Amino acid sequence: MVVTHVATSTTEGATSPTKAKKNRRKITRKNANSFPSDPSSSHRHPDGEDEEMSFALSGAGSSLHSESNVAQNDDEDELMIDTDHTTLATSSTAPAFPPVAPGAEKTTLKSETRRIPVPPHRMTPLKKDWLNIFGPLTEILGLQVRMNVQRRCVEIRTSKHTKDIGALQKGADFIKAYALGFDVNDAIALLRLDDLYLDSFEIKDVKTLHGDHLSRAIGRIAGQDGKTKFTIENTSRTRIVLADTKIHIMGSFQNIKIARDALVSLILGSPPGKVYAGLRTVSSRMKQRAL
Repeated sequence: MVVTHVATSTTEGATSPTKAKKNRRKITRKNANSFPSDPSSSHRHPDGEDEEMSFALSGAGSSLHSESNVAQNDDEDELMIDTDHTTLATSSTAPAFPPVAPGAEKTTLKSETRRIPVPPHRMTPLKKDWLNIFGPLTEILGLQVRMNVQRRCVEIRTSKHTKDIGALQKGADFIKAYALGFDVNDAIALLRLDDLYLDSFEIKDVKTLHGDHLSRAIGRIAGQDGKTKFTIENTSRTRIVLADTKIHIMGSFQNIKIARDALVSLILGSPPGKVYAGLRTVSSRMKQRAL
């Protein structure tokens, strides 16, 4: 009985280390699968167990490295998507608003007022021709007009009947042309036509003249009984007002240039006959262009 007890004890002692080794291997495999946070731990293992641990750690490190590369590639793809030009173009496009109704502009516009001064020597003709002046302004342009006698000016204002945006400027040009000395029938053309303008200059702008020299220059421009002035007007299709040393021309841009060149040549001393010859050539060219 004693021998058998010893045998059993020896067998148990012989089998116990192998069971411990198997248990240790299972523990190491479980640790390798669980990816320890600190690979350089202070636990000591046998040589075989160390190799298994190193193999498990190397496999875990390679898998971690591959996962980090995938995550980095995903981040780069997200960055590339953020910097795409199509997304920037769509975000920077202007918003689309519906079109404005045709009658909306009239309701939002405020009434504008313009005041045109009238010289003292034109107040009496203005009172006589007042019916012919405010009639076209109210009927054609739809403006409100009044005469301010104390300030010696004519005041015009837009109203709900005003249709054209430039009606106020046209009305101001019409009254200004009458104040400069043009006839009412000639000034009405500014309301009906769009390519008519006013041009003003003085004789001293062309040449400095004094005394009798200035008087003779004015006489050359007017001519005997206004013959020269009428000839220039009919040839260049303009209207000219000679007010002392100031000259006012009304017409289209090209016609104003033709009349101004003729007047400048008369101021500089050219004889009227030479100016007439130049006007004949200009009028023939204008007729050819019209054909």
